[in-house]
Amino acid sequence: MTIAVRTADPKKLVKGATGDWEVVIGMEVHAQVLSKSKLFSGASTQFGGAPNSHVSLVDAAMPGMLPVINAECVAQAVRTGLGLKAQINPHSVFDRKNYFYPDLPQGYQISQYKQPIVGEGEIVIDLDSGEAITVGIERLHLEQDAGKSLHDQHPTQSFVDLNRSGVALMEIVSKPDLRSADEAKAYLTKLRTIVRYLGTCDGNMDEGSMRADVNVSVRRPGEPLGTRCEIKNVNSIRFVGQAVDYEARRQIAIIEDGGTIDQETRLFDSVKNETRSMRSKEEAHDYRYFPDPDLLPLVLDAAWIEELAAALPELPDAKKARFIGELGLSPYDAHVLVLEKETADFFEKAAKGRDPKATANWVTQELAARLNRDGKGISDSPVSSDQIGAIVDLIAAGTISGKIAKDLFEIVWSEGGDPKAIVETRGMKQVTDTGAIEKVVDDIIAANPDKVEQVKLKPTLSGWFVGQIMKASGGKANPQVVNDILKKKLGLE
Repeated sequence: MTIAVRTADPKKLVKGATGDWEVVIGMEVHAQVLSKSKLFSGASTQFGGAPNSHVSLVDAAMPGMLPVINAECVAQAVRTGLGLKAQINPHSVFDRKNYFYPDLPQGYQISQYKQPIVGEGEIVIDLDSGEAITVGIERLHLEQDAGKSLHDQHPTQSFVDLNRSGVALMEIVSKPDLRSADEAKAYLTKLRTIVRYLGTCDGNMDEGSMRADVNVSVRRPGEPLGTRCEIKNVNSIRFVGQAVDYEARRQIAIIEDGGTIDQETRLFDSVKNETRSMRSKEEAHDYRYFPDPDLLPLVLDAAWIEELAAALPELPDAKKARFIGELGLSPYDAHVLVLEKETADFFEKAAKGRDPKATANWVTQELAARLNRDGKGISDSPVSSDQIGAIVDLIAAGTISGKIAKDLFEIVWSEGGDPKAIVETRGMKQVTDTGAIEKVVDDIIAANPDKVEQVKLKPTLSGWFVGQIMKASGGKANPQVVNDILKKKLGLE
């Protein structure tokens, strides 16, 4: 697969003391495979267990214990590769990556190096500016996670929790195609959206099931790539953006001061909002990779791959295109709706048989704002898709106004119930009786002769009367009927 080489975008260059600089970013994302058991053992992958409660003899590297590949983890990796429009390699090899750390019982990690399960692919990311950028995927390989060292449990000792040891990870490596912190955040957001749609990773960064190693370098526009530094284990999309911005500025300052960048691994301190050195960057030969003698090469049947491909769900790009093409939504509304599969599903159910645009407005604005205010996800929404649909129907039928609809939404949010029944029992119907509305208009006009004279000189001031009439009617008067009667009474037609 060939990805077009990007030319430097002047709007994304960083200004230094001696001129402009281009930031170059590549990402290695570790996504935990959604499976009930680990990559090479039957131990549970459930989050939140007591320390060392989800550990098999294989995970603890007891003598004589041999790994056995989990077929579902392989299937999940293939599904992810297909979702990234990537080459699925029918022949791949597991290697031993040798390094020593207290939470790595074997003294090596079973990973893939020269022959990964998934080759080159791509992701299209949408930026807030409306720009769409294609980011190349270099590879996706399977590997086992390490355990966790705990340094805050005892004043003089460190503890080791092996619950994560052996959990299956997909390491998804991008090409160095990203050029700003915003692009890096958009890439990680889109990747998380894709794996959630596929059901191959839950994407919960706060639980460690997705984390990013961010490679950052700087160069003068058009020059060769600079020396990169890797920011390890960044666990939120916001932190990725902050880490990129800080690291780019740090490197530019060093170079402009006459120094050079050392290739190293760094950590991001989210409290101080800065990166700091962790260790010099290892190269592949430092890990002494070699094929794992306990595991045969992984050979995938073409028919099985095709079967997995045929069963893939509709992915975000296809869903967005359908929302725009078939439902007539704007690219922005479609983009917002497909970011989370649950939101897209909620919208589609609510919009069935009614105006998609009006429904989209309620889902992306009123409902989204209320969920955000209460810190809830759409799966926890007290207002169902059927209830949103009912509110949209009541507005479309002229039964309630937009203002009444917002009051109705708050009642449904707090108390539940059928919106139509609530409108009936609480007398919330919109007043369309021209006689009743005309009386209110006459009363307001009679009480404000000075305002009448002002409106005749400046007709745009009629909005004041509309506001007073709506207030007097408790928001129930039909706004269109109010405007029509008001114009006639004030001679503004």
